[in-house]
Amino acid sequence: MEPIAKAAAPPTPPATPAAVPAGRPAPASPAVPLGVHLRYSFEPGEQPPAALGNPLIETLAAVAAGGSIRHAARTLGTSYRYVWDALRRWERVLGEPLIGWAQGRRARPTPFALKLLWAERRVRSRMQPEIETLRADLARVLVDARDQRQQLLTVRASHDLALPVLQKHVAASCDLNLDLGFQGSVDALRALNAGECQVAGFHVPALRGAAPVFSRALKPLLKPGVHRLIGCARRMQGLMVRREHAGQVRTFPDLAAPHLRFVNRQPGSGTRMLIDHLLHEHGIAGESLPGFAGHCEQSHVAVALCIASGVADTGVGVEAAALQFGLHFVPLVEESYFLACLEDGVADPALTRLREVLAGARWREILASLPGYRPAADAGSLLAVEAGLPWWRRCKPHAPDS
Repeated sequence: MEPIAKAAAPPTPPATPAAVPAGRPAPASPAVPLGVHLRYSFEPGEQPPAALGNPLIETLAAVAAGGSIRHAARTLGTSYRYVWDALRRWERVLGEPLIGWAQGRRARPTPFALKLLWAERRVRSRMQPEIETLRADLARVLVDARDQRQQLLTVRASHDLALPVLQKHVAASCDLNLDLGFQGSVDALRALNAGECQVAGFHVPALRGAAPVFSRALKPLLKPGVHRLIGCARRMQGLMVRREHAGQVRTFPDLAAPHLRFVNRQPGSGTRMLIDHLLHEHGIAGESLPGFAGHCEQSHVAVALCIASGVADTGVGVEAAALQFGLHFVPLVEESYFLACLEDGVADPALTRLREVLAGARWREILASLPGYRPAADAGSLLAVEAGLPWWRRCKPHAPDS
């Protein structure tokens, strides 16, 4: 399996506009309104999360990263002339200049092109859970069409960067297909209770004391004797910050600085519960964080990209997402990521096979290679709700009056 690698930070937009070369006419506005056409294909190999394979965006990203069309051509494995002709063609389609030069400087994307590049990345990052779900559904269609005797396990889970890696690992190591779809922790557990999936993924910090935010949200959805937990992984959540703000954000209360724009997670997600828990623990009102109520994203990657692109300054997420975009990371709390199932489904052969994979040495090696992750001590084990969530307490009946 390929680990989640640390990627270079996206390019920073230039401080001054790039000029269109002298004597080169500005592209004419398109005569026909533009439409967005989506396609997919079955090809060998895997595609990175949220990737949609748009050649214009890939070309602009290569030029921005390397600072020249020649470098972009090497990166893309094509010729200088091919890249140049493609950029000219896209300029005619879009009606906007894409590449400009300043005196004594190499080619670089124009402000319009950089804005397009950042905006497209933000949209894709927001849609990553849905894109991964669609990709899993289409993969399932292909498996069904081949009529293979491959077992299927339907999983709905809170967004996590290790789960797509697990999905590929179980597909490669045994005849098991994880039908993986991402949604918030609360919605995933509701889907389990409604019979819409066999396994629900959620995460909680390793708390042993009071946990009012988590108990209020999770106790109605997880019942001792009805549900069982399966150890999956442990991961580090913390503050994601652009490096120019690293010295200003060292603890969670530092987020309340009025000049720092905060990007939140959606209600019902496990990370939103963690944020609400930390606000309660430190006695901070959420409204004191600029952006708390008005800017929510659906995944760790979307939060990281908003910060990297300058739309926001700080947010909470997993370390792997922060490193993917070259952000400074301040560890806050380690979480347990659990898979929940119904008690009457623990004997399902597909679930048994998944538990064997989770308990295996190879999964431990894979997790150890992911930034901010480590194996759970009880990986693959069936746990009672009270054992996995130490803050859980059964309500004891009142003793009768004597």
